[in-house]
Amino acid sequence: MYQHTLLDGYQMPAVGFGTAGLRGIEDMRRIEQALSNGYRLLDTAYAYENEGTVGQAIRNSSVARDQVTIQSKLPGRDHSYGKALRTIEESIMRLGVDYIDVYLIHWPNPKENRYIDAWKALITARQTGLVRSIGVCNFLPKHIERLEAETGVLPVVNQIEMHPYFHQPVTRQFHKEKGIITQAWSPLGAGEGVLEEAVIAALASKYAKSSGQIVLRWLFQLGALPLPKSRHSVRQQDNLNIFDFTLSRDDMDSMSVLSRKDGRLFDQHPETFSDI
Repeated sequence: MYQHTLLDGYQMPAVGFGTAGLRGIEDMRRIEQALSNGYRLLDTAYAYENEGTVGQAIRNSSVARDQVTIQSKLPGRDHSYGKALRTIEESIMRLGVDYIDVYLIHWPNPKENRYIDAWKALITARQTGLVRSIGVCNFLPKHIERLEAETGVLPVVNQIEMHPYFHQPVTRQFHKEKGIITQAWSPLGAGEGVLEEAVIAALASKYAKSSGQIVLRWLFQLGALPLPKSRHSVRQQDNLNIFDFTLSRDDMDSMSVLSRKDGRLFDQHPETFSDI
């Protein structure tokens, strides 16, 4: 699979597997299935309450731990320096691993104004070997600029809501200039009609691919790293199989016009949303 090279020199698969909402024994098998189908990046979070499920799925699989990139996230209630470090340690124990490959701040929570303390804790966790790479989710460019100004350390990734209705060109350009990888959560639009758009259906027919594959390929060609989720084996495989075709520039542009002024599918603007 194609790999992205991060600012710190490590590499990350170009497509990951989202695990939000996957909990318990049956969903553990779905994550094992995803590993069997070829996924090597698993995205979890403390708030998902499934780090134990993810860790057990890896142990049950035939894939070696060092072949899997595990990514987890810090919840807003633990943004103080000491709490953040303890939460990282707790996540490591829940996952049943010695370290976490990529650890992110889940939301900036600017009203609480503690994300700098949290970022300093992530820097310490990286220095002490608890985590390998550090990044953020849902940060606006100004939040990242403040991280850099106050610590001198940039995140290797920023995971943001991104799909045809909301593809965030300004934030993506900022990431490109800084060397930050854009990860896309809800890349397929969370069942809100994206895959039924006529232009996407037409492209699926043209390229003999599913609508989901068209969207994921579009995201990849925009430079983003999508994190699709599915419990179904065939769909898992389809979502990973996006590297044997290329969308033309005209077809890329035809999808980009689906963007809406505020196409967020959830009422979660990083300027005001709090996950506490």
